[in-house]
Amino acid sequence: MNWKRSAVAAAVAAPFIVLLAWGLTKDPREIPSPLPGRQAPEFALEVFIPGEGAHARNVGDTVSLAALRGKVVVLNFWASWCLECVTEHQDLSLAARQLAGKPVQFVGVLYNDVKDAGRQWVAQRGGEAYPALDDPGARAAIDYGLYGVPETFVIDPSGKIAYKHTGPIWAGLLTAKVDSILAAATPAASGPKGE
Repeated sequence: MNWKRSAVAAAVAAPFIVLLAWGLTKDPREIPSPLPGRQAPEFALEVFIPGEGAHARNVGDTVSLAALRGKVVVLNFWASWCLECVTEHQDLSLAARQLAGKPVQFVGVLYNDVKDAGRQWVAQRGGEAYPALDDPGARAAIDYGLYGVPETFVIDPSGKIAYKHTGPIWAGLLTAKVDSILAAATPAASGPKGE
């Protein structure tokens, strides 16, 4: 009779063991998003930190996705209370500086935070090479289906989301993604030979 109980226990436990084994093969930081390949949600947000160099905007100006059509847009959601945002901050500015001569616009969007805390956070890190935008009520974050911060979206020149990165992003990955999008967009912009 003990062998019957053992067989029943093994039969009941087997699906749980299989599910556990499958779960261990997955990256818990990878959260699938339905947005890549789709048109990016429009936004129009006010600049509260101007940024530097080629990506700079005036404080009080409105930056809209529609006005950036034709450029690759790197849209990074961050917050002053976000520990992982510190990790990626230098890499984002480095990538922005490296890509400054190309048709690319970097913007950072403050998520569930106050502008004064955001200004202080950026100042403590020596500034940044791109403007910071205010997202009152987290409306843009909601439209982009934000899971948390940091999250970075790379939007192609036609306005489609080409890539989404959850967690801190590093300069090498970001510049490689942007360069591949620019390379793919260049032949399409020039058209076939003879036209």
